[in-house]
Amino acid sequence: MLNEIDIAIIGGGNAGLTLAAQLAQQASPPRTLIIEPRTPEQRDCSWGLWAKAPQVKQLERAALGRWPRWQLIDHDQRVIHHSRDYSYLSLSAARYLQDCASRLREPVSLVQESVNSLQADGDQIRVETDKQCYRASQVYDSRPPKIIENGLRQHFLGWHIQTNQPIAETDIATLMDFRVDQSRGLHFIYALPFSDHQMLVESTLISRQIEPKEWYQQAIEGWLQTNGIEVDLLLSEEVGVIPMDKLAEDHLQSPSTDHAQIASIGAASGAVRRSSGYAFQHIQQQMRALAAGIANGDRRVPAPIANRLTAMDNIFNGVLLSRPDLAVSLYMRMAKALNGDQFARFMLGQASTADWLRVIAAMPKMPFLRQLLHV
Repeated sequence: MLNEIDIAIIGGGNAGLTLAAQLAQQASPPRTLIIEPRTPEQRDCSWGLWAKAPQVKQLERAALGRWPRWQLIDHDQRVIHHSRDYSYLSLSAARYLQDCASRLREPVSLVQESVNSLQADGDQIRVETDKQCYRASQVYDSRPPKIIENGLRQHFLGWHIQTNQPIAETDIATLMDFRVDQSRGLHFIYALPFSDHQMLVESTLISRQIEPKEWYQQAIEGWLQTNGIEVDLLLSEEVGVIPMDKLAEDHLQSPSTDHAQIASIGAASGAVRRSSGYAFQHIQQQMRALAAGIANGDRRVPAPIANRLTAMDNIFNGVLLSRPDLAVSLYMRMAKALNGDQFARFMLGQASTADWLRVIAAMPKMPFLRQLLHV
């Protein structure tokens, strides 16, 4: 027996559960089912973003930490930003997803099931899971995207640690510390002090090749030793891979059907910023716009990032790959050219023309001109 629904959302991550929570708050929500095999706790990781005061308040239940200052460091200099308008936040994915799930109400619901297949069924989509069958007039697929073979990736391993001694400068988030091995690609340490004795330390690499787990662990150990930080307890470990390149052509739809009523959302729709890997705010904006469209009878998925911004990011990434000797200096030049508010806007994809001109003026011209001609 088929269960009839209006909308099936595959995947209960940021995009899927944010959309569901938005729909649940509408006056007349469509019959919506979120299909996700894992619990929020099983999906837990840390998400980073810049936010203004209203959003900081909105996300406070999911926040692991908030910093008014952030820094980038190389062997020659340390660039520290501060902002009156923006804070850097780290969120617990589990807490955020639990909060979204708590706001669901009939006829919007969540089931812990795995999708086995999607098939066209007349003018609807048949969704078969490991437990039941559903028929929906619209499917939004938020499962992780595929990227092109040998594509550029941001990959990392992080430790949430408890330290023996108090941590210095707990009001500063270290976004990029480049004083680590650069032989495998653009490599940096990302460090967030959550309290006097707890912090997240990640070894992050931007390259085409994922390294053995031990490589990242050794980088973290070396950074901790260099900075005189002794680990009392390893609380948790997280790993991740973020696409920073084109997505594979078949990622938008299930291989079993090319039905137009199956659409990708979130990271799978291109919501990851290719020059930085940041995605949270782009996904949030896309889900708000999509939910508003659904309320008005328009189920089309809005583009998460402007094409011109993606084009600029592609040029930047092309220079990273063609001139690895310049990679660290490109980020440091950008950081030096902008103040805190400008830097946050730039990373959020909300840079003004003046912000862009400052960044362009700070960059070495010939490598970017060559990449532009190549593209």
